[in-house]
Amino acid sequence: MRHPMIVVVSQAWTKPGEEHAEAYVSLSREFGRFFQDHPGFRGRRLMRGLEDPTHFTHLRFFDTVEAYEECTRLPEYVAHTEAMYEHLRPYDSYPREYLEVVLDEPDPR
Repeated sequence: MRHPMIVVVSQAWTKPGEEHAEAYVSLSREFGRFFQDHPGFRGRRLMRGLEDPTHFTHLRFFDTVEAYEECTRLPEYVAHTEAMYEHLRPYDSYPREYLEVVLDEPDPR
């Protein structure tokens, strides 16, 4: 049996132009190294909209909300997010949602 897991979901929209989307993906890839050694980190996914290629959804998997929030208080976390904001459209807040994983089936292939 697997241990309980939460997912942190956030949405982002890049500025117009493929260069901003490419920079956002590149910075997100670098940002992933920040999480790798953090206790409670389980993995992450970054998805890009097919209908709106400026729209990205970021999923970060952790054991607990507390494990994720501990990451967000580190100075390196803030520096990475500020670099990524350079390529995002401005909006009032950067909301995130915490979800509990209730079904986790492996890929049958």
